[in-house]
Amino acid sequence: MIVVGILGCILPFLPGPPLVYASLLLLQLTTRPPFSMNFMIMWAAITILVALAEFYIPILGAKRFGGTKGGARGAAAGLLLGIFFPPFGMIIGPFLGAFIGEIICRQGVGCALRSAWGSFLGFVGGTVMKLGISIVMSYYFFKALI
Repeated sequence: MIVVGILGCILPFLPGPPLVYASLLLLQLTTRPPFSMNFMIMWAAITILVALAEFYIPILGAKRFGGTKGGARGAAAGLLLGIFFPPFGMIIGPFLGAFIGEIICRQGVGCALRSAWGSFLGFVGGTVMKLGISIVMSYYFFKALI
């Protein structure tokens, strides 16, 4: 599950951090649970926050790079539509959505491209965040086994 979870951080159609957290839960079900309840609750909260943030970060990236509400809404719509076209839909969807949203709001092509680029960088940042969290949870998993 850890390997699939780490791959899920890179492949948008697999839920990476939840799979890695599930491996911690399975390890917890052994006869001698290695983690405290506070540890498990903390990592559950982090996993939920990361899963939610994954959907907001591309939208925030579009806004951060000068996008208007139209670009942010376009990025959100592109992200939602992209879910149905794995694996590249979640990468291309927010980019195209932000671009189209800015064009619809009568922004210039330059502004639209900046907003779309911000959305893409937000996606990359979210991927790095998921990967980092998953690696840390994997570390605790293997540390508990030793």
